[in-house]
Amino acid sequence: MGAVPCYAKSHSQGEYVFDHGWADAFERAGGRYYPKLQASVPFTPATGPRLLVREGEDANRDLLAAGLRNLTDRLGVSSAHVTFADDKDIAALERAGYLMRTDQQFHWANDGYATYDDFLGSLASRKRKALRKERAAAVEHGIIIDRLTGKDLTESVWDDFFSFYMDTGSRKWGRPYLNRTFFSMVGERMADDVLLVMARRNGRYIAGAINFIGGDRLFGRNWGCIEDHPFLHFEVCYHQAIDFAIERGLSVVEAGAQGEHKLARGYMPVTTHSAHYIAHPGLRRAVSDYLDQERREVAEIGDYLEEHGPFRKADPPAG
Repeated sequence: MGAVPCYAKSHSQGEYVFDHGWADAFERAGGRYYPKLQASVPFTPATGPRLLVREGEDANRDLLAAGLRNLTDRLGVSSAHVTFADDKDIAALERAGYLMRTDQQFHWANDGYATYDDFLGSLASRKRKALRKERAAAVEHGIIIDRLTGKDLTESVWDDFFSFYMDTGSRKWGRPYLNRTFFSMVGERMADDVLLVMARRNGRYIAGAINFIGGDRLFGRNWGCIEDHPFLHFEVCYHQAIDFAIERGLSVVEAGAQGEHKLARGYMPVTTHSAHYIAHPGLRRAVSDYLDQERREVAEIGDYLEEHGPFRKADPPAG
């Protein structure tokens, strides 16, 4: 009839729906937040189905939403979190009494562009000039950009990329959670669905970003570097992803959450949704109050960013 694949997690790393504050507060009050249940399979911050049902049997989503609540209570864990769920799942989870949470990601949409210059033509003049200068500056000092996929993904390349990942992860999160074996397994099992954008200087790789190729979209994920160069991050993560999407005819590039700097590169805000069942009544009330305020703030920020995007404004109607 249906299934909800989920993890029992002893931490909150890699989720991009941040509940560390909830965990800290609950444990300071004497509670035990971990383990918790996490429904997000595949485990990546991309919206998709979480309550899996047969086609045409949508009513079973309500059964699954209730079943996940019951399982949480029966196991005695603190909570269940259904992250980056699609609209049908969110509706069922809300009916089942889960707390609703919104956030924002930044996505680039392919409006039938044939070339990157076609995309630039959709931007305001000042933005076009700025991005052309930015891309030229990013590859100064003899930097060459390579796009690697399939058989290009050798163990040597993964060694280089892992060093970038560890450098950025150590500075951003303190303890990166993916190990070197993970990248070898990805290269072995889904190499044709992986795109590494790598920057090379003086014969060695100095920076890179990993992307996953979906049916109609590109998912930008981790980035890192061992040399700092102006604008190289933007070139490797955002501009090259747009180039690739246009060449492949992909509809969307999902650049993930955080970083309003993505806006100037043509990535617009998109609201994402998650649902949370908190077993403890006191913690549930506190989280509910917090989420009420957070949803309002996310909506206000989204409206502001949408208004200040880089695209040309529509011409006013004649007369």
